[in-house]
Amino acid sequence: MEKECCPKFDPAPWDGKVFSWSAKKFVKGKVFCLFYMPLTFGQEITKIMKKLDEAGTKCQDWLCLSDHTSMFNMDMYLAVDKEVTGLENVEMSGKYFSKVYEGQFGDTGKWCKDFEKVVKEKGYLMQKMYMWYTTCPKCAKKWGKNYVVIVAKIG
Repeated sequence: MEKECCPKFDPAPWDGKVFSWSAKKFVKGKVFCLFYMPLTFGQEITKIMKKLDEAGTKCQDWLCLSDHTSMFNMDMYLAVDKEVTGLENVEMSGKYFSKVYEGQFGDTGKWCKDFEKVVKEKGYLMQKMYMWYTTCPKCAKKWGKNYVVIVAKIG
């Protein structure tokens, strides 16, 4: 039996939803990118998951938000249920809107434009946008779907 790397993603709870977080806990990692293409994602996620195991916790809902801060850096935020020693701990609070997209990563620009349009149509003011790549490329192939969720803090 093939080892499960990424669980099968259910888009329903995340598609077109508004939710509130109050001091939701995350641990932060940094990924080196080359023109927005993450190069060290696997290394960073492996390092963080090892620290989570050592701390006796797991990534909540497999939620891993990505924030491309430049062409060469991406910050990633993994949801956790407690602070983890040895990692940068952050909290997020506020109202958030999410929408699910499916397809090739090359469609990201198209998805972002659509997302911005939807946010505006709903009358929200987008304060910060994150990408959630719900599965690795290998698991996307295994599950037959490549879901990406865009999550935005809204006002």
